[in-house]
Amino acid sequence: MSPGSLRVPAAPDRELPSALSLRRNPAHPTAAILVLHGGRADGLTAPPALNLPLVRMRAFTRALVRATGPDRVVVAEVRYRHRGWNGAREDPVRDAVRALDELRRTAGSVPVVLVGHSMGGRAALRAAIDPSVRAVIGLAPWCPPGEPVTQLAGKSVVLLHDEADRVTDARASWDHVRRARAGGALAAGIVMPEGGHAMLRRSARWHEATVAAALGFLGSRELPEGLFTGSVPMPWPGPNPVDAPRGAGRRQRNAG
Repeated sequence: MSPGSLRVPAAPDRELPSALSLRRNPAHPTAAILVLHGGRADGLTAPPALNLPLVRMRAFTRALVRATGPDRVVVAEVRYRHRGWNGAREDPVRDAVRALDELRRTAGSVPVVLVGHSMGGRAALRAAIDPSVRAVIGLAPWCPPGEPVTQLAGKSVVLLHDEADRVTDARASWDHVRRARAGGALAAGIVMPEGGHAMLRRSARWHEATVAAALGFLGSRELPEGLFTGSVPMPWPGPNPVDAPRGAGRRQRNAG
């Protein structure tokens, strides 16, 4: 699945382990949120039992479960078979596509919001080619030069990045947003004031911005005016999505 020839991989082999981990599965769902954790550029081994990238995103999953409590929204995580992206194999994209296929069998053809961090953000942006995907929220995403954006046409995209991130490049995220806009996406690049790559400092702000975007994309909350027409990058438009004490972010640091 090269940048010049985006396609959905073939239907998953039924003998493969499930790529979908359901965290909230209400009856008669009307929408779904699928969370993709980070990884590494290369790594063919399976994620370890103590998977810190997964632990890091579990706090976001819990926040999304709480926020969608009154609604019939499935919240699930993608299970990776391998730790890395692995070049042309693009393993997390294949796992995301398998998870979307499983989600359809579980919940029906509901609109899906993808939430991905780092490598998972890159995989989420690629997996947006799936017709069920309505929007992508990328958290400190890995956006190498030349990443495709054609699959984002007609979709909504919000990329959140701390410009002090030393692992992935916020400038690459802003470039991705500009190219996605030019290609027909509703796209925004949001500067996060703190957090670095691990999103540990002021983590409550990351959680609430993610929840605000996800609920906005699903129609449960108003998206801020000017989100998709403002400058790239910009702070979250309008009032800050959360007025959390600094202690809230520090407590989350113990989560890994």
